[in-house]
Amino acid sequence: QVQLVESGGGLVQAGGSLRLSCAASGLTFSTYAMGWVRQAPGQEREFVAGISRTGCTIYADSVKGRFTIFRDNVKNTVLLQMNSLRPEDTAVYYCAARQGTLSVTTSRYDYWGQGTQVTVSS
Repeated sequence: QVQLVESGGGLVQAGGSLRLSCAASGLTFSTYAMGWVRQAPGQEREFVAGISRTGCTIYADSVKGRFTIFRDNVKNTVLLQMNSLRPEDTAVYYCAARQGTLSVTTSRYDYWGQGTQVTVSS
C-alpha cells in the first residue's frame, strides 16, 4: 500500500530553519505530483508548496521566497526547506501525493502522510 512518512519537524525560534522530509513507498513516485500542506489548530488545511512530476514548483504567497521544495525521484523523497520561519508557520505539515498534474487544491490529492509538527516560537 501507499505510504508517505514525514520527518524533520520540531521546535525552532523565529528566523530559524527546518527541513522536512517525506519518504514515499508503494507508488510509482515519478508519476505523482507532490505537495506539502499544513494545518494550524482550528484552521483548514492550507496548501504550502508543490512540485510536479517534471520538477516545476508552486508556492503559497505566504511562504514564497522562504520555503523551497525539492524532489528526488531515485530516492522517492520530497523535501521542504523552510527558512526565515515565523510563528504563523506553526502547524502540522503533511506530505501529499497526486497522480498526474500538480494542483494547489488540497482535496485533489490522493494520498497523505500522518503529518509532522512544526512549532515556531517568537
